[in-house]
Amino acid sequence: MASSFPSVAVTPSATLKLQPHFRKYPPTSYFPTDKSQSISLQKSHRLTHLDPSYLDYREALSSAKEEGLEDLELSFYVPLLQECLHKGSISDTKIVHGHVVKTGTHQDIFVMSFLVNVYAKCGNMENARKVFDKMPRRDDIAWSTLLVGYVQNSQPKHAIRGFQEMLYAGSYPSNFTLAIALNACTSLQSLKLGDQFHAYIIKYNIGYDASIGNALCSLYSKFRKLKLALNAFRRIKEKNVISWTSAISACGDNGEAAKGLRLFVEMLSEDIQPNEFTLTTVLSQCCEIQYLELGSQVHSLCAKFGYDSDIRFRNSMLYLYLKCGCIGEAQILFNGMDYHSLVTWNAMIAGHAQMMEHTKDNLSACQNGIEALNVFSKLNRSGMKPDLFTFSSVLSVCSRLVALEQGEQVHAQAIKTGFLSDVVVSSSLINMYNKCGSVERASKAFLEMSTRTLISWTSMIAGFAQHGRYQQALQLFEDMKLAGVRPNAVTFVCVLSAYSQAGMVSEALDYFEIMQKEYKIKPVMDHYTCLVDMFVWLGQLEEAFNFIKKMDFEPTESIWSNLIYGCQSQGNLEIGYHAAEQLLSLKPKDSETYMLLSNMYLSAGQYEYVSRVKKIMEEENIRKLNDWSWISIKDRVYSFKPNDKAQPQSSLLYKSLEDLVSKAKNLGYEMLESVEISEEEEDEKTTSPTIYHSEKLAITFGLEKLPYSSPIRVVKSTLMCRDCHNFIKYVSTLTGREIVVKDSRRLHKFVNGQCSCGDFGCFL
Repeated sequence: MASSFPSVAVTPSATLKLQPHFRKYPPTSYFPTDKSQSISLQKSHRLTHLDPSYLDYREALSSAKEEGLEDLELSFYVPLLQECLHKGSISDTKIVHGHVVKTGTHQDIFVMSFLVNVYAKCGNMENARKVFDKMPRRDDIAWSTLLVGYVQNSQPKHAIRGFQEMLYAGSYPSNFTLAIALNACTSLQSLKLGDQFHAYIIKYNIGYDASIGNALCSLYSKFRKLKLALNAFRRIKEKNVISWTSAISACGDNGEAAKGLRLFVEMLSEDIQPNEFTLTTVLSQCCEIQYLELGSQVHSLCAKFGYDSDIRFRNSMLYLYLKCGCIGEAQILFNGMDYHSLVTWNAMIAGHAQMMEHTKDNLSACQNGIEALNVFSKLNRSGMKPDLFTFSSVLSVCSRLVALEQGEQVHAQAIKTGFLSDVVVSSSLINMYNKCGSVERASKAFLEMSTRTLISWTSMIAGFAQHGRYQQALQLFEDMKLAGVRPNAVTFVCVLSAYSQAGMVSEALDYFEIMQKEYKIKPVMDHYTCLVDMFVWLGQLEEAFNFIKKMDFEPTESIWSNLIYGCQSQGNLEIGYHAAEQLLSLKPKDSETYMLLSNMYLSAGQYEYVSRVKKIMEEENIRKLNDWSWISIKDRVYSFKPNDKAQPQSSLLYKSLEDLVSKAKNLGYEMLESVEISEEEEDEKTTSPTIYHSEKLAITFGLEKLPYSSPIRVVKSTLMCRDCHNFIKYVSTLTGREIVVKDSRRLHKFVNGQCSCGDFGCFL
């Protein structure tokens, strides 16, 4: 073999040869690790019947001395060394080792190999190597034991060097030894070295061996070469459960979960019984593609084979239910578990957090978020300590709920437990404060970070841009570049958003070019969306429309809906009609889409088209907007819907809101009424008051229940209407309160009569 290995060149004289005698070693440990597997002793000498689990080592060895060393059987040391291995005791192993040397048993290759194995599995490779070096002779088992120890103790370079020493010593590697060497290549992340071993395997035509095929499959899977991994698997002559599990795992690790599940079905058809690792792997792949039906069948298999009580299996099944949206089933499984590991708690929290992102409306998202916070509270009461994954998930939930109080409590707990120093947790904290409308606290958390990653820089730039602090966002971007952090596509979305909302057209277009030419970043839809929004906000509808036509992507519903709103404000029906057609083709069942269209036609006095929109909604069975708003106060969530008389003390709440409206009118507020078309007469229009909209009720409730000067934070399930937006600006002036409203499209922060959106947004 002409190829070379690290540190020592493999010379022609050291060409690897395969000794036929060693070709069929099984891919298992050479030495038993379970006490039940102890070698039975044949002679009647009483020393051979000592049970080390009940007898002190020193007492056993002392008894051996009294009996006379010359009568001591070699197998006497086997149960003693097995007990050392079972306990993981290096000190006891040294005692036995010393006795082996005194009795002269160190000349025995089996006992010494066993000692190497025990030291290695106890994590002491230094002593393992010393024992190995003093062996009078070494067979393939001794060499393999040493190499396995190096691999298991994360010393793959030493394993490769040991393999070279074995060749120079004239020992022939068995199939199992070659499998160990391949595993060392995988640990070293050296595909080049692995290919050299593979060449040797091909030369001697031993790829059919299970231990070698399994190791090759794992090696190529690690380097994202799934085809080569599966080829190695297919060449195995007698595939065992480890072979099938390795191949199935390789598919999942390389983004081919469906292929992995097909392999699992093939495995069952070959009458190979899966083990717990196989089933856990299959469940994770069912999660990946949300294949609940197969996951349920795997659940039944686990029960059949007695694996259903395994915590790893239960966690995988739990995550599958959560990933598929089966919250009830997940809760039943969770409640029925005798023991909840931290992974279990984290799965429940992350599952509810994930459901928040996949729900159709903010109301359902709120319910899932509240449950996630409840699970987190139960975790704290259980006495188990959360980790960085827990904190990251919970902070993301607080962000989505705009639950600043709960977020502050999590912040305090993260400081107390020491996880705040983790960059993932600190970045999540910055994002939480930004999403909850507290850019000042987000900035403070950013400045206190010991290490700032691209994610933390980008999150803070996004926070400044979101809160209308465009100059700070752009300055931070310059600071990031000076710090040597290279921006990515997401960073440029934040930068373009800042320039766009600041109305700096030429600067935004310049950076759009710089992003492509200097940083070689190909624009994505979000970049185009920022620039289209900029043109719409400035009233440059023709420029916006022309820019849309030049895009490399098909426009999204967000682009068309913002363009429609701009056309409504500017009275440009020609572009508005075209945008309406495109929007309907993208979101034919969305209630907000039809409301935007209806408002555009109403603004233009096109009542006939308003009536048509209404009829389409009836024909398509499109429901009216599910308008809800809610506010979180002292770990409780209070929800409101328009004109809701079912609320306790609703009459007092309505009276307070009416007083607030009256005071706002004294400052110049003029209520805008929504216009509707009668079902009987298309030209007959009616008006409906907007005074009792859900966000107005929630804000009024917050003003009464929260301490004076405390910020008001409300989440709304749909877009705000223009009247509510105007009203809240006046309320922020009247009360001196900071009011944050997160609607279905963006966050609005009202302070002293001004909104962070700059009065630019999509309103119903």
